[in-house]
Parts: sequence; C-alpha cells; structure tokens
Amino acid sequence: MGKIAMILSIIGGINWGLVGVGTLVGGGNWNVINAILGDWPMVEAIIYVLVGVSATWMIFGCRCARCDISSDAGM
Repeated sequence: MGKIAMILSIIGGINWGLVGVGTLVGGGNWNVINAILGDWPMVEAIIYVLVGVSATWMIFGCRCARCDISSDAGM
C-alpha cells in the first residue's frame, strides 16, 4: 500500500508542479491528468481523490513494525 501511495503522490506532485509552471509562464493548462482524461471527468475526479488519499496515507500511514521504515534501517 505504501508503494502505491508513494507513486500516486509523485504523479500528483508532478502534475500540480506542471500546473503551477504553466500558470507562471502563461502557457495555459499543463494539467497532464486533464489532458489525458479530458473526456472522462468522473475518472479524472477519481484519480484526484486517489492522489489525495495517497498523500494522506503518506502523512499518517500504517505505524505497525512491519511497515515502519526506521525499523528496517536498524534504528
């Protein structure tokens, strides 16, 4: 679950970074998710929700010993 959350968070971060750059340079809409799924607004909304849930998972995530990164590093 953690790896999926990380991948979705990275995709969301890159997408929002491109949206910001597009706005700053006046280049219009650089929203990659919207460009790919423009004809399917419901699927686009689901992707955004999954990215939000993934970011929340990255913040609060699982705290069990098996998922704890610091326990794997021998700390």
